[in-house]
Amino acid sequence: MKPLIDVQNLTLLFDTDEGRITAVDDVSFSIMPGEIMGLVGESGSGKSVTAKSLMYLNAPNANYADESKILLNTEDVSLDVLKLTTQKQRNVVRGGAISMIFQEPMASFAPAISIGKQMVEQLLLHTDMSKAQCKELSIEMLDRVGISDASSRFNQYAFELSGGMRQRAMIAMALSTKPKLLIADEPTTALDVTIQAQVIDLMRELVDEFRMGILFITHDLGVIAQTADKVAVMYLGRIVEQGLVRDVIRTPSHPYTQGLLAALPKMDDLESPLKPIPGDIPSPLERPTGCVFNTRCGQVVGDVCRSKTPAWTETSKDHFGACHLYTNEVNG
Repeated sequence: MKPLIDVQNLTLLFDTDEGRITAVDDVSFSIMPGEIMGLVGESGSGKSVTAKSLMYLNAPNANYADESKILLNTEDVSLDVLKLTTQKQRNVVRGGAISMIFQEPMASFAPAISIGKQMVEQLLLHTDMSKAQCKELSIEMLDRVGISDASSRFNQYAFELSGGMRQRAMIAMALSTKPKLLIADEPTTALDVTIQAQVIDLMRELVDEFRMGILFITHDLGVIAQTADKVAVMYLGRIVEQGLVRDVIRTPSHPYTQGLLAALPKMDDLESPLKPIPGDIPSPLERPTGCVFNTRCGQVVGDVCRSKTPAWTETSKDHFGACHLYTNEVNG
């Protein structure tokens, strides 16, 4: 079976007033139908930029390297997203085969247009249904995501709903076109713990029902542990570790992943101090040479870390890390 989405050697640079900066550097991953993949990292790691690339949604000053490929495979289409040149071609992907939900729905819903009208407009754009059919499906989807009295909510505006209700409406809108891939960009960060759990359960139910793939973006490894099948850890535009979620959480191979896990509060030892990763993530304008994490890493093994990009190493079955601690140059 082919992957639903297969990202190969994705490199993305932005032209800015300060010069050309690298936002994503040689990133590769794939997601199968019915699979949830977590993409984890601090703010500024390049997670959202990577996700937007899957829908060709980055700003006009974005430049993709020639070797970059984003292959989308469904029963209806098989194409390279980066080779779509017209708006009509890209609409097959945007909101059609791929939908996206965002951390803050208020930034996605137009405040002066009812939620129902926005859902209907989207369906009219991406389907051949009549307006009445679009309304019926929209109300059905609002009901499916657990919004009570969906027919009344259909006519309300985003500001009239609670945070959890808005997030559910955003999920309903994203799912109404029956996408093959759902990109969830920090969908639970702004929600309280109870609503977080409900949204996570809902997404798992929808994966099982629709056999869609999900790219779940967050900085919270705790959420990923409950949600994802596999996880990729991203730092300054590069994926530094990737594997099944249980393997990465239990036996992290990269010092950055180890630092992220050490920074989580320990519920079984409330007296233990939090251990933040020292320093700050560098600006993309000041990318370190060699391993991008070497300026904050407590396990730097010499000049090789500062001069050479580490190769991918399989540290255990289907578990990969990009760290010189596992290369022959360090271990002989």
